[in-house]
Amino acid sequence: MAIICTTPTSPAEKEQEPKQDLENDQTPPLIFNPSLLNVQSQIPNQFIWPDKEKPSIDIPELNVPFIDLSSQDTTLEASRLIAEACTKHGFFLVVNHGVSESLISDAHRYMESFFDMPLAGKQRAQRKPGESWGYASSFTGRFSTKLPWKETLSFPFSNEISGSRTVQDYFSGTLGQEFEQFGRVYQNYCEAMSSLSLEIMELLGLSLGIKKDHFREFFEENDSIMRLNHYPPCQTPDLTLGTGPHCDPSSLTILHQDQVNGLQVFVDNQWQSILPNPKAFVVNIGDTFMV
Repeated sequence: MAIICTTPTSPAEKEQEPKQDLENDQTPPLIFNPSLLNVQSQIPNQFIWPDKEKPSIDIPELNVPFIDLSSQDTTLEASRLIAEACTKHGFFLVVNHGVSESLISDAHRYMESFFDMPLAGKQRAQRKPGESWGYASSFTGRFSTKLPWKETLSFPFSNEISGSRTVQDYFSGTLGQEFEQFGRVYQNYCEAMSSLSLEIMELLGLSLGIKKDHFREFFEENDSIMRLNHYPPCQTPDLTLGTGPHCDPSSLTILHQDQVNGLQVFVDNQWQSILPNPKAFVVNIGDTFMV
């Protein structure tokens, strides 16, 4: 599982999706229900990827810098390392970030609790057409091949109004008052990610040779999208992917991985791995910022 905070330049930016459609397909859409699919001997054909895109475990580890945020004395060195990483591949890890371990642990625990619910319970938050948030199980119902083996829950966060309860209101309004504590945890988590992203924006400004508050001023009241990614156990993991090859169209993505290795980056004409580190956040500069 993974927790992702994405800072777009507009609130409507969406996750990249497969490019097949079901417009002329009369076959009933597949329902991605992990509790049922896991007891089958084979995964449905819709989840099997072409051989050239199937996963490989025999890949090198990507050399990504660790950016220590604990001391102002290392700011210039941190900005230099970030500039170098962004020039090569756009990824780096931040440590000593100030986000409490208990908050991170709670975020993962409540995520696991949500995805452990029966499908009908999760579908109370079903994503509506045209919206960027809600529950989504793979891309079934919209696409027919190369489906990712995952389910997600996305929700919006607004930093525009001080004291806003965007996330708490989303959970209570969508899933009911019994999910108020869920909303409280993710409200706090989103606020922590917002503060962290602005600190990273300052370093990005310095790495480009401009004043450090240049990007902070631009993004300070921007909206973000939080996404919880769940990759259920798969009986034939060598045939499918949790998330297919893609580029993030946003400005900045902050990711916290669980203990399962799976994040890969295409660098120097090969896939390379970023290993999980519970004390670090993975930061990815998106296409918007690259431009």
